[in-house]
Amino acid sequence: MKNSVSTARIALVGDQSPEVKAHAAIPRALTLAAESLQAKIATTWMPTNELAGNANRQLRDFQGIWCVPGSPYASMEGALAAIRFNREHDVPFLGTCGGFQHALIEYSRNVFGFADADHAESNPGANFPLIAPLACALREIETDIHLQANSRARAIYGCDKVLETFNCGYGLKPEHHGLFANDGLRITGIGNDNTARVVELTNHPFFMATLFQPERSAFKNVTHPLIVAFARAALQL
Repeated sequence: MKNSVSTARIALVGDQSPEVKAHAAIPRALTLAAESLQAKIATTWMPTNELAGNANRQLRDFQGIWCVPGSPYASMEGALAAIRFNREHDVPFLGTCGGFQHALIEYSRNVFGFADADHAESNPGANFPLIAPLACALREIETDIHLQANSRARAIYGCDKVLETFNCGYGLKPEHHGLFANDGLRITGIGNDNTARVVELTNHPFFMATLFQPERSAFKNVTHPLIVAFARAALQL
């Protein structure tokens, strides 16, 4: 049985801005999740430029890390270092929108060995644009996600199709989907166009990333099941 903690400290990795709606939503979404679990969560913003070359020391006292929307980040290397810390130290991780994109880049660089895997938004001339413009940008819309059987995502939602909110123009380039089809970091949710919307890491306590922004449920005062699952993992319940 796990030894639960009464208050989980969550690091919000990203460059906080009043112009990014998700940044206002995330602390509220975590509070709603904690209340549903009769627990508490304390959040701390961790700017990406403070994490490059320093993530292990900066993040070691947190019970969970959320890589938030708002890319391009001030420091891509800082965001990637934070994600790698989570992956290698079994710390519960959630990435949304930009966090989803950079989780794929981190894994491609440090596990697959594709050192030039990159993001076309921050590096339009990249040799290996793993993350590229979506065929149809998903700006302030709701659309379906189809969840794979026997996935953590499917178990959390309890159904095979969900409706979620997006505000994104970039995603995993379709020709690279095959990299994330098997064990390890794998695609477990797809859109109506059969492109990646959810990934999760096999054999990790909790490592999930979504192209959509579940935190926006907080604007409707709705407790989101995915965020509850992340909070539960951080609280070790």
